[in-house]
Amino acid sequence: MACCGKYQVSEEKIPNGRLWRPLIYRRCTDIAWLIIFFIFWAGMMFVTGYAITAGATERLLFGYDSYGNVCGRRNSPIKGAPLSGQDMTDRKEVFFLNSCNLEIRNMKINSIALCVSSCPREQLNNRKEVQRFAERNGSYLCVYSLNSSEYTLNAHAAELCPMLPVPPSQSFPLFRRCIPQTPECYSQFVPVLINVVNEMDLFHRIIAGIMTSKDSIIGLCALAVVFSLIMVAIFRFIAVILVHILVALVVFGLFFVSSVLWWLYYDHVTDPSIELESEKENSKFLLAFAVGTTVISIIIFVLILVMRRRLKLMTELFRVASETISAVPLLLLQPVWTFIILIFFWAYWVAVLLSLGTAGTAYATNGGHVEYKPLSAIRYMWWYHLFGLIWTSEFILACQQMIISGAVVSCYFNRDKNNPPSHPILSSISNLSNYHLGTVAKGSLIITLVRIPRVVLTYIHSTLQGKDNACARCMVRSCTCCLWCLEKCLRYLNQNAYTATAINGTDFCTSAKEAFFILVKNSLNIAAINSFGDFLLFLGKVFVVCFTCFGGLMVFNYQRALQVWVVPLLLVAFFSYFVAHCFLSVFERVVDLLFLCYAIDLETNDGSADKPYFMDKALMEFMNKSSEETGKVRNPKAGNHPAGTEMHPMV
Repeated sequence: MACCGKYQVSEEKIPNGRLWRPLIYRRCTDIAWLIIFFIFWAGMMFVTGYAITAGATERLLFGYDSYGNVCGRRNSPIKGAPLSGQDMTDRKEVFFLNSCNLEIRNMKINSIALCVSSCPREQLNNRKEVQRFAERNGSYLCVYSLNSSEYTLNAHAAELCPMLPVPPSQSFPLFRRCIPQTPECYSQFVPVLINVVNEMDLFHRIIAGIMTSKDSIIGLCALAVVFSLIMVAIFRFIAVILVHILVALVVFGLFFVSSVLWWLYYDHVTDPSIELESEKENSKFLLAFAVGTTVISIIIFVLILVMRRRLKLMTELFRVASETISAVPLLLLQPVWTFIILIFFWAYWVAVLLSLGTAGTAYATNGGHVEYKPLSAIRYMWWYHLFGLIWTSEFILACQQMIISGAVVSCYFNRDKNNPPSHPILSSISNLSNYHLGTVAKGSLIITLVRIPRVVLTYIHSTLQGKDNACARCMVRSCTCCLWCLEKCLRYLNQNAYTATAINGTDFCTSAKEAFFILVKNSLNIAAINSFGDFLLFLGKVFVVCFTCFGGLMVFNYQRALQVWVVPLLLVAFFSYFVAHCFLSVFERVVDLLFLCYAIDLETNDGSADKPYFMDKALMEFMNKSSEETGKVRNPKAGNHPAGTEMHPMV
């Protein structure tokens, strides 16, 4: 790694002063921030090790008996609990000995729970039938210490075996509990189960809902990737007819999804069988989804009407960007490796999160039963883990932005257009890993420091709901909105700072300052050109999210019972937008890069024989067309060069 002040010098001489000097020299930047990032990840490894050691994800997902054994798994013994540490691989259901007279006190059920192979489908009237059921099905309904041959002989069988008669029961799919089917026992059992689920920590219910819907979530995420690839193909081989089809599909999809959401909300509200708190939460979230989607649909529809005359200019803009991508086709693969890295990182993060959510100290009670005491340090680790999620995700995305910037910059600032640089992607990756990882770490940390207060304020706002404190809620919302605007501005400045770093090889602060001044000087140009491309890309992202969420609505609507399915739907919506952003950000970055390079080109060259332009003919023609449409963009043929000499592009 070429660091500690070593420079990579080109054949040109380094100019005097702080001028733009494309690809002249390069050095390591922001090393201290890279060290901080490594130290932070050492802390993440500590949290991971602690979660693995103290966590018990399987206990949350598969259920456990009164002796600390996780059903369906091989268990380790617990001190003071002689019936713990058993092999429950073939016993996957939870059975309560006193299922007809359950009571709950302090989140504890007054019945012994056992792991059994199967639930009794028929009523068992005496110990002999319980014994026969055990011999036939291998499902032992008495305490583990009692052998099946002693069910009818042991004097304590009444205490160690289920209360007679044992009602017929069926396994409930989510929590794997044997639920009695007789009306008398069912009326006693279900209210207790509902109370248990309703009083469960929301964090645990959300995790259970995510894990229950994990197959559907994975399938919907794959669908989001497919839709994103379709959008990439449309923008890569763009035509006017495709743009109009995309706009029509987005409008149709938004209003269609809004209609489906209102219909589902009406269906939930009018359903008299809703009793669970999770189902009531689903109805509330559905109303919020329906209102939000309807408002967004109306706003986007109005924007489309306002900008409908600019569609032709949008197609020209993406045609120029497509020509740049054609010169470096591997740019389209950058979202793929970013997506793969993010998937591995998110899988690791969720696994640690599940372990943290179930971390607790097991201890044995007087009767040999096992209970769990939650650990007080978990919440602090959870916030640290959340900070790591945001910072690392932003770091990975920033690396992609830096690589794309380096590749496009090396092609743009190449004098010989007929002999483009070889392997610009690999060269950009090499420059990033050798020189600029610290800059990426610093830029991503700035975004994280803005996003974390938004998360905290969102949590505070949720705690203030339902309380008579309108002033505090208004202040929290105002602060959240201001932080959101600040994040968007910083994110845009970061992207251009990475470009300036790719051009000049300077540190983050210097690059951000230089990029800021060049952007301010060309602010009217940015507003006139970038808004067109950003709007069309936004429609592409809406298309992906809209149709992916529609599929999620259809899947999750049939999984109502005992889970907050709105949370998995939000996860799918977030993931689909994130995936669409990763793929379509290639075009967005190329458009922004071309304009920034164009502005720098005008700033440092005048089109004369001594200072010819780097821009090619296609870019110059587009800028001329856009100036005719908007009347705001500087005409490169009427620049600030002496004697009004016409400026010619590089060909």
